[in-house]
Amino acid sequence: MSLEFETIAAISTPPGEGAIGIVRLSGDEALEIADRVYRSGTKKLINQKSHTLHYGHIENPKTGKTVDEVMVSVMRAPKTFTREDVVEINCHGGITSVNQVLQVVLQFGARLAEPGEFTKRAFLNGRIDLSQAEAVMDLIRAKTDRAMHVALQQLDGNLSTLIRNLRSDILDTLAQVEVNIDYPEYDDVETLTSQLLVEKAKLVKAQIQQLLQTASQGKILREGLATAIIGRPNVGKSSLLNFLLQEEKAIVTEVAGTTRDIIEEYVNVRGVPLKLVDTAGIRETEDIVERIGVEKSRQALANSDLVLLVFNQNEKLTEEDRLLIKATDQNHRIVILNKMDLPNKLDLTKLEELVDPDSIVKTSILTKSGIDKLEEKIAYLFFAGQTGEKDATYVSNVRHIALLNDAESALDDVITGIESGMPVDLVQIDMTRSWELLGEITGDSVQDELLTQLFSQFCLGK
Repeated sequence: MSLEFETIAAISTPPGEGAIGIVRLSGDEALEIADRVYRSGTKKLINQKSHTLHYGHIENPKTGKTVDEVMVSVMRAPKTFTREDVVEINCHGGITSVNQVLQVVLQFGARLAEPGEFTKRAFLNGRIDLSQAEAVMDLIRAKTDRAMHVALQQLDGNLSTLIRNLRSDILDTLAQVEVNIDYPEYDDVETLTSQLLVEKAKLVKAQIQQLLQTASQGKILREGLATAIIGRPNVGKSSLLNFLLQEEKAIVTEVAGTTRDIIEEYVNVRGVPLKLVDTAGIRETEDIVERIGVEKSRQALANSDLVLLVFNQNEKLTEEDRLLIKATDQNHRIVILNKMDLPNKLDLTKLEELVDPDSIVKTSILTKSGIDKLEEKIAYLFFAGQTGEKDATYVSNVRHIALLNDAESALDDVITGIESGMPVDLVQIDMTRSWELLGEITGDSVQDELLTQLFSQFCLGK
């Protein structure tokens, strides 16, 4: 049964021109409010069956003017996203028409939804848990097919099921401990209880560690791999960016120093989402604007998960190149020898003394050669050539990862406490703490402030 809330409304489609724009209402009075502004002969939406679609017009009763020609979806609780009555008004796409329909339903009883309030109601009404609610945003923001698949698995409850099973195991153990303490039947009950706690703590810890092993891959799939394209001016950094994006995003000229600022774009490489950063060429310069770009490039380098270090193999290795090699020594790095269509002037033997020979890829952006090998190396570097098991449950959310680490730490305290001879009732506190931390992932134990913070990141119509 849903909780009683005000009926809310919001635009659920992106702003701009399109074939369809949707205004969504949710709440106990959604049908009544829609009926106040819906006109289609004598038809009343409140009398229609659930999950049906109806043609008509939206009219402002105060002025008698028709706002738009529409198709209206009627969906009755509890078989809706929010487990409340939901009405979706399908208008002609466009800023004006959709906004006018929204304004009319707000005038006649609805309240403008807060960011993420539809999903928040789905959580509060028990349709989804907190990890599934967060998966909705992951699904919207997915940059690759694989990232979308991971989000869909979480939305389907794969992670929730795993977490709830762990919590159930812990709770069963805690209950058994209470029975052993309150109703001891054996002289060695303390020993048996301690052994039970240690065995269960180690078992749950092992399962948490197994989940955490997917965290690095999951985080990359969710947020993208921060990838800086680094090199001296005019070695082909912007050309590489444009090729990967398949559009002319960066200006390409023979004039060194053309790129004055960093350019960020997402690209899908073999299922790995790269957040590409095309940087200004790193060099000493007297140009004030270019100098600012160079400093931003250094900052991008420091924050990168991966560096694509580009050299022009048509030129000899310079002191600036050597400095860039040194500056990127601590990064995951792929060295790209570009312009292979031109005569080779770079001493490969000297370069291989400075970098791992296996990190080198030869390309020619102009002739489009070597790019496949570059993509293969990127995928292999982070996913051993693939994005993991197709049906594996990935942990990708930073909040979830932190809570799993804290739960693992609490279980370590259980094991350490038992091994050091601490009383069972004190160790039990740490076991309970791990149960509570896991509950924060699914929202079974969560603070109102956290809910407000999480759902404020959503758009208005979701």
